[in-house]
Amino acid sequence: MQNLLDLDMAGLKAWLAQIGEKPFRANQLLRWIYQRGETDFSAMSDLARVFRERLPTLAEIRLPTIVSDKVSDDGTRKFLMDVGASNLIETVFIPETDRGTLCISTQVGCALDCSFCSTGKQGFNRNLTTAEIIGQLWLANRALGFDPAGDRIISNVVIMGMGEPLANFDALIPALNLMLDDHAYGLSRRRVTVSTSGIVPAMDRLREACPTALAVSLHAPNDALRDVLVPINQKYPLAELMAACKRYLEKAPRDFITFEYVMLDGVNDSFDHAKELLNLVKDVPCKFNLIPFNPFPNSGYETSRPDNIRRFRDVLMQAGYVVTTRKTRGDDIDAACGQLAGDVQDRTAVQQRMDRQRVIMMRSVGAAPSGEKETVND
Repeated sequence: MQNLLDLDMAGLKAWLAQIGEKPFRANQLLRWIYQRGETDFSAMSDLARVFRERLPTLAEIRLPTIVSDKVSDDGTRKFLMDVGASNLIETVFIPETDRGTLCISTQVGCALDCSFCSTGKQGFNRNLTTAEIIGQLWLANRALGFDPAGDRIISNVVIMGMGEPLANFDALIPALNLMLDDHAYGLSRRRVTVSTSGIVPAMDRLREACPTALAVSLHAPNDALRDVLVPINQKYPLAELMAACKRYLEKAPRDFITFEYVMLDGVNDSFDHAKELLNLVKDVPCKFNLIPFNPFPNSGYETSRPDNIRRFRDVLMQAGYVVTTRKTRGDDIDAACGQLAGDVQDRTAVQQRMDRQRVIMMRSVGAAPSGEKETVND
């Protein structure tokens, strides 16, 4: 039984050809499923009656199940969704005056072990399917509805929830295509942002397959510190990452990369770190998003003091960069950046590994000369 949510336009046309149907049916099906939010084939009135009656024997529209829907005091809304086998993922809607942004997950947990991230501490179970990725947008659209002008509440999508999107590349691309397709959601490439910790080969593939806006989880200005905070850096160090960012901009819908930088007290937030960061990105058109760390139990980190964040921001701004300090949203319902954890049946024993890694003294690593490279023993 084919779940139609797993298929973008190209995939749907190929499937229709296999069952002996005309390719124009793909346009009709996408409009019914995504623009009208219909899951009942019998209600799709412009499909031929014989085709409508045949569809339930060949296909289904199977979505994740919303098991919890919490609303923060600031209006942030967190959906907890069941994707089977006791695995739960989280999707967050962030309302603002000029936009409504949905933060979507791509994996059940995450295998990258970023030391400051609650999702990473939950371990990893599996990749989400295309249907489970696009299904989050489908369900949130249905729950949120339309504004008084008749427009959808969700105007922007950020692939920044649970998991590393580019580690689930084959399921991500069809989901992105559906977000952008005029027969489905019709979002602008500028309004869809993929966030990555820096999987360089996949960044190059994304540039060719479906270039959207790109955010890079940077979090450190040198390899020694980033090796600990973002361990994938040990495989793709900063020089390779910066080069990949420059290549990506050749086809990106925006003329800059957004660098995400979590502010950790005494770890990566000093004046010297800010100056080092400027030197790192000097050849990459970019802007910065500074993220005050959102605490979670046993993280081992504290949020940078407000005066340190302002000082760090000012160093970057005085060098001519656009810098945003992210306002913490949804922290009262654990929906803030770095707090998404869901419920993951871990297959990687990540918690035991991270507990062993915690013996590393972060402050001393943060102060290490940029030429020295600390290693993390697994």
